[in-house]
Amino acid sequence: MTSTAPDRAEAPAHSPEQRRVLTVLVAAQILSGAGLAAGVTVGALLARDMLGSTGLAGLPSALGTAGSALAAVAVGRLSQARGRRPGLAAGYLAGAVGSAGVVAAAVAGSPVLLFLALFVHGAGTATNLLARYAGADLAAPAHRARAVSTVLVATTLGGVAGPGLAAPAGHLAHALGLPRLTGLFLLAGAAYATAALVLAVWLRPDPLLLARDLEAGRAAAHAPPDGRARPAPGSRRPGVPAGTLVMALTQLVMVAIMTMTPVHLHGHGHGATASGLVIALHLGAMYLPSPLTGRLVDRHGPRAVAVASGLVLLAAGTVAATAPDGSVPLLAVALALLGLGWNLGLVTGTAILTGAVPPATRARVQGQADVAVAIAGATGGMASGLVVAAAGYPLLALGGGVLALAVVPAALTAERDR
Repeated sequence: MTSTAPDRAEAPAHSPEQRRVLTVLVAAQILSGAGLAAGVTVGALLARDMLGSTGLAGLPSALGTAGSALAAVAVGRLSQARGRRPGLAAGYLAGAVGSAGVVAAAVAGSPVLLFLALFVHGAGTATNLLARYAGADLAAPAHRARAVSTVLVATTLGGVAGPGLAAPAGHLAHALGLPRLTGLFLLAGAAYATAALVLAVWLRPDPLLLARDLEAGRAAAHAPPDGRARPAPGSRRPGVPAGTLVMALTQLVMVAIMTMTPVHLHGHGHGATASGLVIALHLGAMYLPSPLTGRLVDRHGPRAVAVASGLVLLAAGTVAATAPDGSVPLLAVALALLGLGWNLGLVTGTAILTGAVPPATRARVQGQADVAVAIAGATGGMASGLVVAAAGYPLLALGGGVLALAVVPAALTAERDR
């Protein structure tokens, strides 16, 4: 008799469980996307105003991404032990607490509290990225990249709307007697808290726990007659370092250039509205192309998409480096290309990594991989301010574009070992 569990494990792309999981994840990602906007759009400006130094303006991004590294470990381990639902909900709740802490720090004028709060706020960013793995838990291998991309694209609405609300949110904060730059952090706190509630209540069945059950059923159905267990497929695949490296490199380049662009614009007389527009286009390009990217990876494999990622990031750095000082239209183009290149690299790396590990160890390995991604982002964010202070924004942008070409050999390694 043929077991039904393997059948469901082989073709879950259109299962009711997978559809429900994706629906809930999409709702949570729309909300959390608005939370991402705060640290990206005004974090560096808030730190610069409090510290009076452009050289340290990249510190908020570095702290946020360092916090996201710790959160990636914590959320990954909690998800490994208890499932995606408690892990992701806890991560978003931590992001909400960090947002509230930033507001409190601005009111108190305390840089120390600001840095601590930005560190905790990074948990929201980490969780937003980790959610993409939950979309792939129940997906068939041929649809895995598309499932990841469905979760990523849901971030677009909140991510694009968030920066555009910088001025209205600033007015709200001012009306409440708070510094204007804290407005987006008020929005982020509410968005992250609501996303945590949505996941805690409605992410049932838990995709990771169900994937484990399906994998166990498939293993039992194909167990050898002597009853001896075979090694878990994919438990020692070289795709783990290759996928991690692709994601880490794209994250480093993206964060470095993105972090200093609002500061660069502000230094040439543009206010929060211009920065918000540029960052909104950037965030839209980070997530909106995801469905197309997922189809490209599923159809053509990671090699071609990784090459495209490196070339697009190089183009982004070149446009940013050669744009006339403070040119909003050209910098908007550069940041849109930057977001697109990041998307191509992230979906490629995620698909490589997810295909390399079985459900039994998936959440832990994914959390560890996102630690490397977060550390790379922290490095890019911290170095960006120092590079701009020492050599200028154009050198930062062009150098980042050249560095991005390293994603190509990383993906070629994974493709060769498949």
